[in-house]
Amino acid sequence: MTTLRFNKPYQVLTQFTDEVGRLTLADFIDIPDIYAAGRLDRDSEGLLLLTSDGQLQNRISHPTHKLKKVYWAQVDGEISSEAIQKLRDGVELKDGMTKPAGAVIIPPPSTIWPRNPPIRIRADIPTSWLELTISEGRNRQVRRMTAAVGFPTLRLIRYAIGPITIDGLKPGEYAEVEEQPLWTLFPKQKTQRSSRYNGSKSKHK
Repeated sequence: MTTLRFNKPYQVLTQFTDEVGRLTLADFIDIPDIYAAGRLDRDSEGLLLLTSDGQLQNRISHPTHKLKKVYWAQVDGEISSEAIQKLRDGVELKDGMTKPAGAVIIPPPSTIWPRNPPIRIRADIPTSWLELTISEGRNRQVRRMTAAVGFPTLRLIRYAIGPITIDGLKPGEYAEVEEQPLWTLFPKQKTQRSSRYNGSKSKHK
């Protein structure tokens, strides 16, 4: 079994082919019989897991497993404590109420990279950074949640899936994940390790 953690760059599709020539996973990863476990929007960045194990792929991606995912969101405006509380309580979206989320204001993460192209910033309006933790997998959920409380997302980075993070990976780099830390993704599995895994091998193309 091969499982990778990959730092997906901005405007890369989470698939290996594209009929109109956009960047895909194949531009960065040359490993046969490996598939994305879940998706990450083309305009979002950060952690994507890929695996050759179909059962593991399903466990990671299927919403019934309620796997926690951590996102860093840069939003338009100086977000209020009232908006943060709404995110924590749950937000009404067109497809129903979201579950309560972990939501905190954070300083700009020191480990992030410049985005190419950069976000458009209005000189007279500040931006804020949030860390959001959710266990649902609705389409574009984080973006819709921040917009619903009045602070549209300008940039979105997925930092972690369960205990696995993008720590140590530059955009376009990937590293193999050891089998043992993977089972910390599933609370019902007994494991000797539960800390976030940083990995050691990486490749950049």
